Amino acid sequence: MKEVRKLTKNSKYSYSITLPKEIVEKYGWKAKQKLTIEDKGRGVIEIKDWRRR
Repeated sequence: MKEVRKLTKNSKYSYSITLPKEIVEKYGWKAKQKLTIEDKGRGVIEIKDWRRR
């Protein structure tokens, strides 16, 4: 699935993007849930469910 989204500036130090509802539901994510974001290089960002270690 390929979606085009705009990068929005929230404040001096942060930006955000919106995720399609279908993707959020597919992974069972909920509002205010913690997610991890990892820069994989070459323009790739990985988003995963946050898990305590």
